[in-house]
Amino acid sequence: MELGKKIKQLRFKAKLTQEQLAEKLGIVAQSVSKWENSVAMPDITALPLLAEIFGVSIDELFDLTNEQRMNRIENRLDIEEDLPHDVFAEYEEFLKTQLNAAQSKKRATELTAYLYWHAMESYARKTRLFAEEAVRNAPGERGCQWMLQRAAGHAAWDWNIRNHNAAVEFYRTLTEEHPECVSPYYYLLDNLLADRRSAEAEKVLERLTALKGADPVIAEVYRAHVALARCDAPAADGIIQRLLDSHPEDSACLFEAAQYYAERCEYEKAVRYYELSFEKDPRRPRFQDALMGIAEIRRIEGDFDKAASTYGRIVDLLENEWGLKDEYELQFAKKERARLLEKAQSKK
Repeated sequence: MELGKKIKQLRFKAKLTQEQLAEKLGIVAQSVSKWENSVAMPDITALPLLAEIFGVSIDELFDLTNEQRMNRIENRLDIEEDLPHDVFAEYEEFLKTQLNAAQSKKRATELTAYLYWHAMESYARKTRLFAEEAVRNAPGERGCQWMLQRAAGHAAWDWNIRNHNAAVEFYRTLTEEHPECVSPYYYLLDNLLADRRSAEAEKVLERLTALKGADPVIAEVYRAHVALARCDAPAADGIIQRLLDSHPEDSACLFEAAQYYAERCEYEKAVRYYELSFEKDPRRPRFQDALMGIAEIRRIEGDFDKAASTYGRIVDLLENEWGLKDEYELQFAKKERARLLEKAQSKK
């Protein structure tokens, strides 16, 4: 339905004349008449007030399909760093209506998770900002330290806080319920290895390698990390080197080698393999993960000029290969580049 016809329908439903609607909007009645006859369109700034008067969402003014509304929600979450409270509530209410519909349940469930994650990240950024300031003001006190720790993902000393057993239980159950699905095994291994539970990880790895869809290169990478968890670095190094020798042009293998060496704090090796992985990646557009790894290493080394330069490459990638314009991911990369350049200047 056209917007003009929708406004007319909603006006009738609200029992308003054109003059009464115009008065509420602070415009002349002729403007409403032009909208309803598709002679003109309301200015975009009038849409929130129209939605408020009629008691509908802005999306409902356009009579979008449920799929179109979900696309708009996803696009806005991709673009905006923060959602206004009323928009969040509108999206939340709509998505809840879609959770029990057979044709939209999967998408609505994923978008609902995205919506809450987006809000969580927004509040985490605000928490970090104020908690860091509070800790700077009173570095000897613990008042906001635990909030900063949780919001920023800082390391926790207490084992009972930092262990990943809840995740282990979740993914272990998934592997039992879906024994032929590969992905849960990877996540189970990640969390076991994060806790250095090498004996359990080795058993899971054997189950994984027996699956039809398991990637043999990734399985060997996990085997190297199991060796590291057992404190057998020579065995782990040997596994990675054999992989590199047998897959010298494989972008994914090179990336995993970079990850491995970064974890070992062998940063120059890590950067070399990140660069090779990015260079040899046949996909277009390419992902930014390898460049992010390089930027993080340069930050660790205190070379903020090189870190900023790498973020410049990320901006170029997002704009020219991904075609991003206003998305949050691109804005974040630009802000991080500017922040790192400022940090580099302050050191000179």
